[in-house]
Amino acid sequence: MINKFLHQTKLKWMLFVFISLWGHLSMAQVSGLVTESSTSKGLPFANLLIKGTNVGTQTDIDGKFSIDAKKGDVLIVSYIGYQNQEVIITDLDFYSVQLDEGTSNLDEVVVIGYGSQKKSVVTGAISSVKGKDLEKLPVNRVEQTLQGRTSGVVVAANSGQPGSGSTVRIRGLTSLNDGANEPLWVVDGVVVDNGGIGYLNQADIESIEVLKDASSQAIYGARSAAGVILVTTKKGVKGGISVSYNGFLGTSAPAKRLNLTNAQEYAMLENEASENAGNGIIFENPSALGVGTDWQDQIFNKSAQKQNHQVSISGGNDVSTFYTSFGYLNEEGIVATEISNYERFNLRLNSDHKITKWLKFGQNFGYARDKSIGLGNTNSEYGGPLSSAINLDPITPVIITDPDIANSTPYSTEAGIMRDPNGNPYAISTIVGQEMSNPLAYIKTRLGNYGWSDNFVGNAYAEITIIEGLKFRTTLGAKLAFWGGEYFN
Repeated sequence: MINKFLHQTKLKWMLFVFISLWGHLSMAQVSGLVTESSTSKGLPFANLLIKGTNVGTQTDIDGKFSIDAKKGDVLIVSYIGYQNQEVIITDLDFYSVQLDEGTSNLDEVVVIGYGSQKKSVVTGAISSVKGKDLEKLPVNRVEQTLQGRTSGVVVAANSGQPGSGSTVRIRGLTSLNDGANEPLWVVDGVVVDNGGIGYLNQADIESIEVLKDASSQAIYGARSAAGVILVTTKKGVKGGISVSYNGFLGTSAPAKRLNLTNAQEYAMLENEASENAGNGIIFENPSALGVGTDWQDQIFNKSAQKQNHQVSISGGNDVSTFYTSFGYLNEEGIVATEISNYERFNLRLNSDHKITKWLKFGQNFGYARDKSIGLGNTNSEYGGPLSSAINLDPITPVIITDPDIANSTPYSTEAGIMRDPNGNPYAISTIVGQEMSNPLAYIKTRLGNYGWSDNFVGNAYAEITIIEGLKFRTTLGAKLAFWGGEYFN
């Protein structure tokens, strides 16, 4: 029995050794050369791996390699910046592998302070956003286009008011002085203050580069301590006239509303509080009050309109190219729409002219006219429509329709009582004070108020080619702004 077991074990070991030797004998050394297809130069330290195994090697300094393989193996050849290639081993012979350059985005050119560099050189120091990624975004300010698209950049809206700006922070805070944390905005070479960047239409933008390291932003000096955001607008291209339209229509609504008490529930809580304080009940029959006033219904707009339209015309020839656009934006606020609106008109004209082989000049010009109607006090302990709608009691009606109450104090004695178109006074709460007011009365006090601004931003340049590879360029840029408003007391 023991002899039989030993005999079987011996046969298994012999079979294992035979299979191993057969696999080893069937493999042979395959050699070859990996080169770049365009120049035929050898690629040093290219990676080679037999597919489905962990057997691999690298090319030497001249691009040569050797590896143990057998017929039918697939050899994967890879090199950074080049497209991978698979080679099937058919003969145990010499193989010449040519790799084509890949379409990696590391070869994209990005704008920096001193000109431009390949993205691969500064990929950690610069975040780049292309214009084609911005055209479909339903936003009205450039800062919002960076949100979630650029690493190391935090964008937070200052408020929900239409047309309001955003706070931008690049790689966190750099100073205890909040104003020193604002990045430097540069549009086509012209420095624009953070609050004035809203004149731009994102459909006019070719690219945005966020400079985050010292070497890229050094040309701007101390002003760039919190980072630099370079905006390049679109240019015309040689060819026929091209006309394009970009726009959207939409509506906005509150994402969430607070679940507040109705009039009956509010009266029951008031009674409970009064009794706990040792006083009698205030409301004899809370159920008779019903639902009461839902102040959130009075101020929220569930279908606030928003529209943006832009028409651009571009073209050119061997001598001159141009790009011009006209834009219109209108956005209603979801809170107190009657006094919450933003409207903007845009005009842009960019052109380049090559007069001779050595002389080129051009200009970039942008204009925006905006009109903003704001809530004023939006949401604080000092009132405002949103804060009042949350804090006012639901027992107080929107307007007073009872003649006896309307002809009593304070409606008949106080000056400045706001009334609806039918002459009914807007109700004043006798339960909640603390500077909370009837939001509809507050809206009446701000009708007709608005602010406006005119922004002109542009530059002109001349470029002289001295010799091939050496150019002299001079640029003159300016920003001119006017603003004002109409307000009634």
